[in-house]
Amino acid sequence: MIHFRKVGVAVSFAPSTPAMLAEAGRLSKLFHAHLVVMHVGATTDTTRQQLQKQMAFTGLPPELITMCWETGDPTQRILELCKRHEVDLLVAGALKKENLITHYVGSVARKILRQAKCSVLVLVAPNQEHRTFKNVVVHAEDSPYAFEALQTACILAHQDPNCWVHVTREIKMLGLTMAANEQHTEEEYNGTLQQLMREEMEEVEKMLQRIPHPSVRFNIKVLSGKSGYELGKFAERKQADLLIVGAPPRRMAFLDRVFPHDLEYLFAELPANLLIVQPTHASTA
Repeated sequence: MIHFRKVGVAVSFAPSTPAMLAEAGRLSKLFHAHLVVMHVGATTDTTRQQLQKQMAFTGLPPELITMCWETGDPTQRILELCKRHEVDLLVAGALKKENLITHYVGSVARKILRQAKCSVLVLVAPNQEHRTFKNVVVHAEDSPYAFEALQTACILAHQDPNCWVHVTREIKMLGLTMAANEQHTEEEYNGTLQQLMREEMEEVEKMLQRIPHPSVRFNIKVLSGKSGYELGKFAERKQADLLIVGAPPRRMAFLDRVFPHDLEYLFAELPANLLIVQPTHASTA
């Protein structure tokens, strides 16, 4: 079972910092995790004291918090801190487009998503007040960690009995293309379509059989078309407050990840808070 034993949060002196700390603190409590607070940038005694006081927003006792102060390249320093402190889940903020309500993944967060060896949660609108997720969308394929992504969704859904977990899969377009090219009748084509949809739903049901999920409400949706685009639009229709996808495999030549082009669409305009699941040895006990 996936478990985050150490939660990290990257903060600055922005107005959103108290909300970021509150969100990270709630996740630390949920997973009974130690919290690692990271600040990369110039500081003074005054700003350090200011941030130290804001630790109260985490709701955690001081002995469960580690403070880290670094200078230098933000991406590299945050990655180094995650490795040094064995962080399993890093919480970061999204950037808001000027004069728009949409959010996107900034250059630093995008580099972290590609290189981090831990899961990364990007928050589009961190909330200082306590909240639970009401609609969680999980993309249950295109990753070796799709099963872990679904596990994480079940854990988060247990916080609220009214939460829905919407699990998405994709129709294998090759099967549909072959059916169309073989001059099947419309009835035969629709039959192939229904069969492919049943197969995808059965794959989700097999995964769910391996995950304890009493009282969690599920909706399985089979999508077609460009995965990132359709996934984003589906999340918008469901008014999702969290979208979970498994991390793609790392490219060994570059020690980096390359996200499928369709998933890059999600980074351009985030439809919801985005969690990229990358379990570590510590989190899969």
